[in-house]
Amino acid sequence: MPAKPRSIQRASVKAPAKKSRPRSSKSSEIAGAAGELHQVAGAGVPTLTTQQGVPVSDDQNTLRIGASGPALLEDFHFREKIFHFDHERIPERVVHARGFGAHGFFECYQSLSKITKADLFQRAGERTEAFVRFSTVAGSKGSPDLARDVRGFAVKLYTKQGNWDLIGNNIPVFFIQDAIKFPDVIHAAKPEPDCDFPQAQTAHDNFWDFISLTPESIHMAMWIMSDRAIPRSFRFMEGFGVHTFRLVAENGRSTFVKFHWKPKLGLQSVLWNEAVKINGADPDFHRRDLWNSIQAGSFPEWELGVQLLDDAFVKRFPFDILDPTKLVPEEDAPVRRVGQLVLNRCVDNFFAETEQVAFCTQNIVPGIDFSNDPLLQGRNFSYLDTQLKRLGSPNFTQLPVNAPRCPFRTLQQDGHMATINPINRVNYEPNSWGGESGGPREDPKNGFRSYPAQEEGEKIRQRPETFADHYSQARQFYMSQTPVERGHIARAFTFELSKVQKVAIRERVVAHLRNVHEDLATEVRRNLRLQTMPKPALAALPTRTDLKPSRALSILQNPPPSFAGRKVGVLISDGVDSKLLGALRRAVTGAGATVEIVAPNVGGVEASDGTWIEADQKLDGAPSVLYDAVALLLGESAGATLANVAPARDFIADAFAHLKVIAYTAGGLQLIEGALGRAKIDEGFVKLQSPKSIKTFLDACARLRVWSREPKVMLR
Repeated sequence: MPAKPRSIQRASVKAPAKKSRPRSSKSSEIAGAAGELHQVAGAGVPTLTTQQGVPVSDDQNTLRIGASGPALLEDFHFREKIFHFDHERIPERVVHARGFGAHGFFECYQSLSKITKADLFQRAGERTEAFVRFSTVAGSKGSPDLARDVRGFAVKLYTKQGNWDLIGNNIPVFFIQDAIKFPDVIHAAKPEPDCDFPQAQTAHDNFWDFISLTPESIHMAMWIMSDRAIPRSFRFMEGFGVHTFRLVAENGRSTFVKFHWKPKLGLQSVLWNEAVKINGADPDFHRRDLWNSIQAGSFPEWELGVQLLDDAFVKRFPFDILDPTKLVPEEDAPVRRVGQLVLNRCVDNFFAETEQVAFCTQNIVPGIDFSNDPLLQGRNFSYLDTQLKRLGSPNFTQLPVNAPRCPFRTLQQDGHMATINPINRVNYEPNSWGGESGGPREDPKNGFRSYPAQEEGEKIRQRPETFADHYSQARQFYMSQTPVERGHIARAFTFELSKVQKVAIRERVVAHLRNVHEDLATEVRRNLRLQTMPKPALAALPTRTDLKPSRALSILQNPPPSFAGRKVGVLISDGVDSKLLGALRRAVTGAGATVEIVAPNVGGVEASDGTWIEADQKLDGAPSVLYDAVALLLGESAGATLANVAPARDFIADAFAHLKVIAYTAGGLQLIEGALGRAKIDEGFVKLQSPKSIKTFLDACARLRVWSREPKVMLR
C-alpha cells in the first residue's frame, strides 16, 4: 500500500518590506536594567560571547518573528544558554527539586465541546486519571517545606488522546517575560556560587540585586513577599497555569484561556515566624500533611477553572495577555469552573513515581494549543532537554508514571533504557509495507494540528511595547490586600532586604516600591532605617492608579467555608476529663478536622476516671506551630506543674503569638497564666466546660486566626 502524503503545516510568514528598525527607547528600558546601571560592553567591560566565542548582541530577548511573534529555533544563543542551564545539576532537578506527588483523577462537570475538542472535556461526569506533583522552586531536595518560595503545581492528565501536562505554580504570574532570562533569575535565587548558601532562601544580595535591576519582576516580588509564598499546606493553595493558552474547537475556532485550580477547602497560609519554627519542628510538614490526609480518606480536592478570553476582550484589556508577568483579574474575566481534581492515592514508591515523573509544557492534546507567550515558548523547548539530562535517556516516556494510558505507537527505537521497540520490519515512514507490518501512520483527520495563526514581522530580539508596564498590576495586587496582609508584605520585604549587605541594592528595591505604592515604600524604608528615601525607579510607563482592587487576589477576603481539613493539638495530662476529651474529639472530627493528642510523655496519661489515654506526640516534639488551633485539657494540678516546663510554656506562647484559638480547662488556665499572665486572655480563648462551649471553640476555629490580636503581639 503506498504511503499517504504527509500533511505539512506552515505558519504564514510575510517577509519584511523594510530594513530592521532600531529598538525603541521604551523597549530598551524594558530589556535592560534600571537606567545607567545596565552595563554594555565598552572600556573596561568584557564582551559577552557564546561558548564558541561569538559576540552576543542581546542577552535579554529571544529571537522571534515580530515583537509579539513566536520564538525561532535558529536562536543558537538561547539554545546554548538554556542547554547549559538545564544540565548544570545532577541528578536532582535544577528547579522544583523538593517535591511530593500523589495520584488521583479529574472529573469533567459538563461538555465543553463548543469551545474545545479536547477529549477529556467532552462528556460530563467522565474521569481522567491524574498525577500531581507539588514542589518548591529554589531549594534542593533536602530543603525544608516551609521556605518562602513559589510552589509548583504540576498536573499530568492521562487522557484518551495522550498526556496533557498543565505545569503551573501557586502564583499566577512570573518573574520574567522572556525565557532567555530564566537561567539568570534562578541563578540569582539559588545559593550564592562562592559559598553555596543560603539554602532555599531569597534573602541574600544576588537575588535582590537581580530583582532591583529587572523592573518586570516587581509584580512577582509582591506575590512572593505576600502570604501566598508560605501556604499552610498544598491542600490550601491555588494553582495557576500562569501562561495564556488556546482552546480550539472542532470547527477550528480558537479562544484564549487561562487555567486555575481552586482548592475546595479554601485558602490558608501561615505566619512567617510560624513558618520558621515549623521548618525546625518538621521540615516535611507539607509532605506529611498531604500523605496523612490521603491515607485518612480526607482526599484533597480542587476545581479546575477557566478564564475564556475572546478577541474582543483581548483588544480592550489594558495589558497584553501574552505577558507572563501579568494576570487577568477575575472581576474582568470570571473563572468558569469546569471540573474537579481529586487526589485519592499515595505513591507506592517515591523514586519511581514522584522523582521520575517528567512534566513537559509541550505535552498538549488536540483541542489545546500554545500562545506566543515568550516564556511559554522557551519552556516548551527547555523541559524536554531537562528530562533527557535528569533521566538519562530519550526513553523516559516509557517509565510507568510517564507513559500514556491510551494506546500509543511510534517508530522510535533503541537508546538507553528502551523497553518498547517496534516489532515490525520497518521503523521509517513513508514506507510501502501495508497493514500492521507497515507500522503506525499519521492521521490527518484526528491527529494534532497546530492552530494556523498567521505571523509576520522582522527577525528581531525585542519585547513588545505592550509588555512595558511593570508596576500597575503590582499596585493593584497591593491595593487588593487587607491591612493585615499589607503589613505582612511590608515586613517580608523588610526581613528579606535586612539580609542584603549592599545598601545600594536595598535602596534600588525601595525605589521600585515607590512606583507600586508610597505607603509600602515608606514603611519598608522606615523599617530598614535608610537615611534618605531614594527617588522612584525609572519607569517605561507610569503606574496606573485607576485599576480596581480584586478580592480574588486576597487570601483573607476568601476565607475557608469551615474548619475542615485542619488539625487541633490537644495537650493533656494525668487527671484529664476523658468524657470532655471524647466530646471534643467527636466534635472536631465531625467538623472534618483531625485531633492529635500531645502529652508530657508519649506513652500517654491516666484520666480522672482511671482509663488510660495514649498520646500521639510527646510535648517537646510537637510544638503548637504544627496545629491550626490548640486545646489544654489538663488535670487540676498539672497546669501549675507544666508552667515550669519550657516546652509547655512555648506551646502556649507560640499559639498566642501566632494568633491561634486556644481552648482550656481550669487546669489549662494555670498554664496560660504561668506562660502569658491573665491579662493576655482575649476573645481567642475559650473555656471548655460543656458541649456548648466546644461548639463555641469550633466556631472560633473556623475563622482560623484571631487577627485582632496581631497588633498586641511583638512577633512580626
